[in-house]
This record gives sequence, structure tokens and C-alpha cells, in this order.
Amino acid sequence: MELLTTGVFARESGLSRKALRVYEHHGVLLPVAIDADTGYRYYAHEQLSTARLVARLRRIDMPLRRVREVCSMTSTAAAAAVVAFRGEIETSAADRVHEADLLITDLTQGTIMTSDRITPTLHTAARHHIGSVRTTNEDLAYGDGRLAAVCDGLGGHARGEDASAAAMEVLVRASATEPGLEALDTLVRDAGAAVTALASGDERPMSTLTALLLTAGRLALLHIGDGRAYLLRGGELSRLTQDHTHVQNLVDAGRVSPSSVRDHPDRPLLVRALGAGAGRNEPDIALRTPLTGDRYLLCTDGLWAPVPPSEIADALPGGTADEAADRLLELALRHGAPDNVAIVVADVVTVT
Repeated sequence: MELLTTGVFARESGLSRKALRVYEHHGVLLPVAIDADTGYRYYAHEQLSTARLVARLRRIDMPLRRVREVCSMTSTAAAAAVVAFRGEIETSAADRVHEADLLITDLTQGTIMTSDRITPTLHTAARHHIGSVRTTNEDLAYGDGRLAAVCDGLGGHARGEDASAAAMEVLVRASATEPGLEALDTLVRDAGAAVTALASGDERPMSTLTALLLTAGRLALLHIGDGRAYLLRGGELSRLTQDHTHVQNLVDAGRVSPSSVRDHPDRPLLVRALGAGAGRNEPDIALRTPLTGDRYLLCTDGLWAPVPPSEIADALPGGTADEAADRLLELALRHGAPDNVAIVVADVVTVT
């Protein structure tokens, strides 16, 4: 195996030595050998293709954790992951363009420096229901002016209802204090720690979490598990989250079609959740611009699994958040409600 020094590898791959140190630290691109006396790093010639992929992924600002995941995929699965990330880029760019247009208007009209400060808030409607089959309710939904959240204590695991309640309690406390953007990762980890603290013996309660938290003028989307977040903007409904499930991994690998996810027998198998342990508890965190008129839907699989996407898309628009939430819950019940259901509809509004 041909070994390359750090300098040669950096030159051939187009990455700087500083970048190589960062990627080594984050486990993205590891040297194959380290000299015990000098500390010199050596890379294999075969790693050049991975290094070039890393460089291109970072060029589109993909986070390091996701870069690490993509580098471990087949080419087909990696392409699908980049397609998903491209959609996130487009949504984020549209948010920023719209916000820039609003700022230009305010500056042109001279309203940006007026004493009346326009701030966003959420009008939320939360619904949770035991469903038609389950004997306990492990799903929770919560909404206030700054927080919309759903949690699902995993079915089949001991004390699932306690797990979802513990995670939700951490978020509700946080919404009252408005944590800074730098504290978001810690917030989700605190929710995970609250769930982990319930473990006893062989019992390991777990919970999913999908939430929107309004803080520092931004909407933070926090997600782990198979809850889902959707955005209705200008009559178009888009899905904002990716399921952290075994079946989604099969979709990413090209082994299962996206249309078969809802009916796949292994659909409930999660690969990430609060309380699942190291390596399986990392959340997805994204920042969004709150735009007046946007309507968000957060839900557990008790809604999106039995109800076809077209029916969700038809039921979400129109009326108040409360009316939309009632329509969606009615849909879940009409389709048999085989699982607990948690729903939050959140409208972005402004106050002066």
C-alpha cells in the first residue's frame, strides 16, 4: 500500500494541512499510520478519492457529521443523501432571500428604525390521542408562543410514556428561558439525559423528539427519531426532516423505494433516539427564518404512517391552527388510529 505524507496528500487531494487535522479530529478522514517518534501522519493513495469527496461536500457547507456519514455510503446512497441536502439548501436560501426582500422594503420605506419592533411568535394547536388500539399513550404534543414539540416514547419499551414526558419537560422549561442558539445542542442532550436517567437494569426507555423553538429571532428545528416536520408556504407543502430509521437507511442505500416506507414491516425500527446510547443519540439541528404566514406541522408516526401524504396536504391549509389540528386528528382516527397520535400545528405570526 503506497503511503503519502501529509504534505503530498494535501497537495494531491486539494485539502490544506489544517483541514486534514480538523477532519482527523472529527473522524471524517483518518490517517492510516502515525509515526510513534515524530507524530507524522501518513495516508493511503486509495484515500484520495474520499478526500476529494470530502472537499466537495464541504464546498456545499455540509456539516462534518453528515460528511462522515456520506463518506461511508455507496455511491448511489451518497447521491441520494446529497439530493436531500440540496433540498435543505434550497429551502434555507429561499428563507434568506425572502428575509432580504423584507429588509430592503423596510430600509427603503424608512421603517427599520421606527420604535415599533415587529417580532415573530407562534400560534400553536397541540393534539395527542391514545388512538384506537393502544392501551397506553406514549405520545405527547405541546405548543406555546415559542415552542412546538412532539415526542413519542418508543412502543414496546418499558416506561415509554415516562420517556416522552421527561424529554418534553426539558423543552418546556427551555421555552420559558429562551436559550441562545449556541445552547441548542446542549438542550437536546439535556433532554436525552433526562430520558437516560429513567433506565433501570435491563429497562432502557427511549423517546423521539421533533420540535420548533423560537429563539434569538430564528426558528430552531430539533429532530431525532421518526417524528416529522412539514412546512406549508405559499400553498406548497414540504417535508423538513428525515426519519432516523432502519428503513430510511434502506431507502438511502437504494434497496427500498420511498413510496414503500409507510407499509414496510420494519418501519418502526429506529437507528437514533433520545436514550439510545452513545452514537445513536445525535440530533439534527437546523435554523430557519420565521416568516409570517408560514404554517408548520409536527407529528408522530401515528399520523403520517396511516394517513396518505395527499390527505395530510389537503387537511393542513385553511382556517386556524386549531381547526387544522382537529382535521388532522380526525384523519388519523378515520384511518384506524393503530398507534398513539401527536400533532402540533404552528402558525408564524408577528406582533408589534
